[in-house]
Amino acid sequence: IAASRSVRSPWPQLRRLLGSWGLQSRAPERRNRPGAAGGPRLGPCSALHSGREVPLTCERFALRRLPFSPLSPGDVAFFEGVMPGRVVSSPEELEQHNVDWLRSVRGCSTLLLKPQTAAEVSRVLRYCYERNLAVTPQGGNTGLVGGSVPVFDEIILSTALMNQIISFDTVSGILVCQAGCILEKLNEHLEERGFIMPLDLGAKGSCHIGGNVATNAGGLRLLRYGSLRGTVLGLEVVLADGTVLDCLASLRKDNTGYDLKQLFIGSEGTLGVITAVSILCPQKPKAVNLAFLGCQDFSRVQETFTTCRAMLGEILSAYEFMDDKCMELVEKHLKLSNPVRGSPFYVLIETSGSNSTHDEEKLNSFLEQAMASGLVTDGTVAVDDKKIKASFNFPTLWSLRERITEALTHDGCVYKYDISLPVGKLYDLVADMRARLGQSAKNVVGYGHLGDGNLHLNITAESYSHSLLGAIEPFVYEWTARYNGSISAEHGLGLKKKQFIQYSKPGEAVLLMQRFKAMLDPKGILNPYKTLPSS
Repeated sequence: IAASRSVRSPWPQLRRLLGSWGLQSRAPERRNRPGAAGGPRLGPCSALHSGREVPLTCERFALRRLPFSPLSPGDVAFFEGVMPGRVVSSPEELEQHNVDWLRSVRGCSTLLLKPQTAAEVSRVLRYCYERNLAVTPQGGNTGLVGGSVPVFDEIILSTALMNQIISFDTVSGILVCQAGCILEKLNEHLEERGFIMPLDLGAKGSCHIGGNVATNAGGLRLLRYGSLRGTVLGLEVVLADGTVLDCLASLRKDNTGYDLKQLFIGSEGTLGVITAVSILCPQKPKAVNLAFLGCQDFSRVQETFTTCRAMLGEILSAYEFMDDKCMELVEKHLKLSNPVRGSPFYVLIETSGSNSTHDEEKLNSFLEQAMASGLVTDGTVAVDDKKIKASFNFPTLWSLRERITEALTHDGCVYKYDISLPVGKLYDLVADMRARLGQSAKNVVGYGHLGDGNLHLNITAESYSHSLLGAIEPFVYEWTARYNGSISAEHGLGLKKKQFIQYSKPGEAVLLMQRFKAMLDPKGILNPYKTLPSS
């Protein structure tokens, strides 16, 4: 990748280092990420069942339908009266809503509803509660654990048309919007006003903010801005019986009673349907720098993080890591070019600040220290320069990290695990899994958000194998529990992981969760078969 200008540095040694690395200084281009507008979308290529029909979830997992009422013509007529023209029964249109984007689970719903307001959601749920009709809330359907599609014939309640921005306060930075707003659209709206969303995901071009909140999505900015449990200020939620719970506060301080919104953040649509969100948004940084570096082992990856956190301080906004197997797959399947070769591990560091000169000096100082101490052996940088047009025919540095998931879907059947662990143990699980599976797995790769201890462990094979799954589970969960980790860092439990919750939560906690569920949804009509183990 050709350099467009040299990086300013007061250190001659660093300047020589940058030249020997071939470090380029180019404007970070618009990210082409899976699901992003203008970028390649993740297609129907399935990790599990590419090229053929996805088996029904109920048959594959041998599940028994709970005694909900079947849908009748009278039910359809009622919904048509509530939302004329927004009741879908076409099998062709329902197909994409019955199957997750990984094409690993499939329901058989015959009805899709598209409300536009909380009042319409309320009327729908009140009726379903009285009729004992099961409902699956659905946002952008970008989840990875089967939580956003029906298992049997549940009615799909889509938030796609609930996409209005209600208000934005440029003084406080508080955004209020409906749950169906697409994350990328919200970010574009805010950028025009000098702000950004506090979370960033690879699927931002498709995912809905309501779904992000319902799954407590983490993503790439958590290191800098924290989790949604801190940035979400209020919610509007419709309960199972149709009650509208208006806790849509726009206050940073509100210490009156229990913080009810926390019940619904991460509840995966099992306690209520989120219809609107109030969220605190940070100001858009004026200067962004990226560094993509190579490390010789995982201990140096950790030491590099410790060093950059100490030296970059308040401007550090992301610290991602990936192993060489990830880069091989990105190059092989997506034809992206890795500008840094020959390292067993790679880290992507982003800084965000208000003064480009100040930030570049801090980054250069860190790079000099990392090179001099042997933590980093190779690398490339991209600095924010508005004079440089984003017209390169090369991948952005971010796309090398963000499109790993897409590359994996082209490698065969993918077994995906989203783990939280103490940082020191993060990659040990990958090494142990490789040793355990041997030749039975095609690839075992690890990448993720090292800054917050989140590992994405992915295992690929030519086709689905029950024996391979048996070798992975419950070993992966037992290993995680041994080191006091979490079996789901940011993806949720959904259908696929609900029976393993005991590896991360004590029985007393699970029992209390089931009591909350029974209190708020006594008939169990909201997103049944998900999140909590069968009681």
